[in-house]
Amino acid sequence: MILLFLSGCSSFQSRHPADPLESFNRKSDQFNQDFDRAVAKPVAQGYRYVTPSVIDLGVTNFFRNLADIPSAANNLLQLKPGRALSDLGRVCINSTLGIFGLFDVASDMGIPSYKEDMGQTLGYWGMGDTPYIVVPFLGPSTLRDLLGRVGDTLINPISYPSQSAYLALSTLQLVDIRADLLEAGNVLDEAAVDRYAFLREFYLQQRQTAIKDGPNHMDDDELFDESLFDDEAQFNENAE
Repeated sequence: MILLFLSGCSSFQSRHPADPLESFNRKSDQFNQDFDRAVAKPVAQGYRYVTPSVIDLGVTNFFRNLADIPSAANNLLQLKPGRALSDLGRVCINSTLGIFGLFDVASDMGIPSYKEDMGQTLGYWGMGDTPYIVVPFLGPSTLRDLLGRVGDTLINPISYPSQSAYLALSTLQLVDIRADLLEAGNVLDEAAVDRYAFLREFYLQQRQTAIKDGPNHMDDDELFDESLFDDEAQFNENAE
């Protein structure tokens, strides 16, 4: 429903200030769409067809568990030790009780997942907006987020084994992600007037919101929440 609502704002034909590489990006986006239709989507549909839902969920949980490790590192780099401990706690619980992360026991226990990345960390420390770029095979990004993705890959344990194991795990992860997005992709294709412009606006706004979770954001590491004092004042007023 969100995609359908935003589709009315998806026709942005004028030059976008964050997209000086639009000519290249549109060609790269078209290449990605062609590759998706010819390879990625059929493979994802086959994966969905032959994989039981329980195993599919287990694969998704496995990779999400690994992603909590770079998230913890980025929370530390953003001076959010409380969130970093939460991410590390999730990894410890899901890797043991959750059997190597196949089951998301931590979420069932109410431990939140923050999924911070290096692109957000660079934005937190003042790296300004960089040009929007559509990366072949990978999709929407910015130069800052692309640089951050390299850092996150080096931190993620998926990159620790041999190169062949890394390629196999990365391929499985991409197929799993594409399978999880089959329905969303169908809605997007039907809803967006200008698919490229819609994805660009959606990505940039989503990343801006994520990066603003920075120095001025009150999070779990705050010792006191001012609303507590407001609640206390209201309680005293009602008591009087």
